Amino acid sequence: MSVSDEREELISRITQTQRGLGRLFAQHQSPLFSSNLTMRQLKVILILSTTGSASGQDLAHNLGVGLGTVTGIVDRLVAHGLVGRHEDPHDRRVRRVQLTPAGTKLIEDINNSGVQHYRRIMEHLDTETLRALDRVTRTVRDVAEKLAHEGDA
Repeated sequence: MSVSDEREELISRITQTQRGLGRLFAQHQSPLFSSNLTMRQLKVILILSTTGSASGQDLAHNLGVGLGTVTGIVDRLVAHGLVGRHEDPHDRRVRRVQLTPAGTKLIEDINNSGVQHYRRIMEHLDTETLRALDRVTRTVRDVAEKLAHEGDA
């Protein structure tokens, strides 16, 4: 088996293992699955959790949809009490959307649930395996950051 073939086989096995882990994690009852949010609503919540606030135009651009679609999505999130609208302090013509405390708590609950589940799994690994996992995940993160920065250039 050539080095190229071996690398391809390893990448394939790792990808399949990660998919299997994803299926196992999906069986875990996360607030993500009990939230009753559509995918687009969840995307808005995630965008706002990283940006703090966004205009309708910003959200439309990030979602790849029209402003009318964003208005409907945001209206439903407002009705759920997860986001609120306010006037942009720099341009009174612009309305900005941001998470409410309930929206922030939902994101924290989703994140914490996943971390707790992953931590429970790691607690069953021996120290040497944890060291190897630490080294590998740091390396993967470093490569991902490098590729992300190359995309910015």
